[in-house]
Amino acid sequence: MARPLPANTFLAALRAEGVTVVEVGDWRDHNRNRMGSWGPVHGVMIHHTVTSGSARTVAICRTGYSGLPGPLCHGVITKDGRVHLVGYGRANHAGAGDPDVLRAVIAETKPPVDDQASTDGNRHFYGFECENLGDGEDPWPAAQVEAIVRAGAAVCRAHGWGARSLLRHLDWQPGKVDPRGLDWNDVLARVTERLKHPASWSPGGGSTYTVRAGDTLWSIAASKLGDGTRWREIASLNKLQDADDIAVGQRLKLPAK
Repeated sequence: MARPLPANTFLAALRAEGVTVVEVGDWRDHNRNRMGSWGPVHGVMIHHTVTSGSARTVAICRTGYSGLPGPLCHGVITKDGRVHLVGYGRANHAGAGDPDVLRAVIAETKPPVDDQASTDGNRHFYGFECENLGDGEDPWPAAQVEAIVRAGAAVCRAHGWGARSLLRHLDWQPGKVDPRGLDWNDVLARVTERLKHPASWSPGGGSTYTVRAGDTLWSIAASKLGDGTRWREIASLNKLQDADDIAVGQRLKLPAK
């Protein structure tokens, strides 16, 4: 049984894990606590949003919509790999789910097939919504998947949980399919590996790149990692406050492909 992390501890855990965090408004105090308790917490639930466009997605997750007030999660993971914190406390993200699944999460075992909806998930889980159309065709960029892995690992590490404390919305609530198209076995394997190392660890075994004239973080990510959007991972790994602040001859650490 675990109490939710203090908001500043949650934020620090994400940053320590190398997550690029965007703080949205008064996220620390934006919640649904008046509707019920938050905690004890037992795990981290991952969703897809069925939206496109980062700004629109973040706004919806913060304010909600008719019939479902926000916040709809604690963090929004956009396709560029940033985690936007939109609320903290009870959030409208999990809904009622299967108590057998909750017991499996607590025991850190593979969850059974969910066939009940009688337990309040909004009380017991952290929630991350991921920008994706949820049609099985919308891609999951590498930067976004890495952010899911790091965010999930950060919360698990802070609580002393293992990777099986992560679950999908589809594991919890009958009829749900999210996060559709995400390779969940890969996510769990990567979180498991991360938790074997310090929070500052990045896969890749110390691979580096020496900056040349004309380089940008985007061009380096595109040429060395195969995806320009992963420039944020390079910035985070090298603790760069300004993405444009690189110099010829500078040696940068690179994450794994």
